[in-house]
Amino acid sequence: MRGYNDACGIARALGAVGERWALLVVRELIFGPKRFADLRRGLAGISENVLSQRLRDLEQAGVVSRRRFGPPSSFWAYDLTDMGRDLEPVLTALAQWGTRLSVDDSANPSLSTDALVFALKTTFDAEIAGPLTAAVQLRISDDRFHARVENGEFRVARGEIDEPDVTITADAPILQALVFADRPLAQAEQSGDATIVGAREVAEHLLRCFPRTVRVTR
Repeated sequence: MRGYNDACGIARALGAVGERWALLVVRELIFGPKRFADLRRGLAGISENVLSQRLRDLEQAGVVSRRRFGPPSSFWAYDLTDMGRDLEPVLTALAQWGTRLSVDDSANPSLSTDALVFALKTTFDAEIAGPLTAAVQLRISDDRFHARVENGEFRVARGEIDEPDVTITADAPILQALVFADRPLAQAEQSGDATIVGAREVAEHLLRCFPRTVRVTR
């Protein structure tokens, strides 16, 4: 890892997580551990060699650890350390700041599943949510997340829950379109792109709770 020969805390932080792709690796691990192949799948454009190097850098910095999970099935995966989890509010602030910037024409407009869920966390509007209280199961492509909306807060984690108020099933690009591109839910259901099971009014209300940020022009 390259340093800055500067004792400032910002410089030290950038020395640990400032390399290209490093913070996006952290983003992919916010909701729980992932295997190498799953990390690479969530980071479109990264090469296997670069991902391996970033993981080594982050391990050396104490941000990521590699460990064995299981049983019943045993596998090796990468997880955030306590120090790595402390980066979540940093990523949240960066995401909220970054949404005001225009998207480069060459950028892939589709978000990875974890990037999409993180975008939900950072754009949730408590005023729009109002008194909404609900337990929501999100089935996004092959991933499962459960969300809780209560007292103007939106909390989300990886995994399944028992007896949610509503279950929303859709691939990541479809959910992204429903939330951020104003695609009508009824249209997505009619075409078979999305399925709602349970309290439909909760799903409709929830999908309105993530307004797009007005971008600055450059």
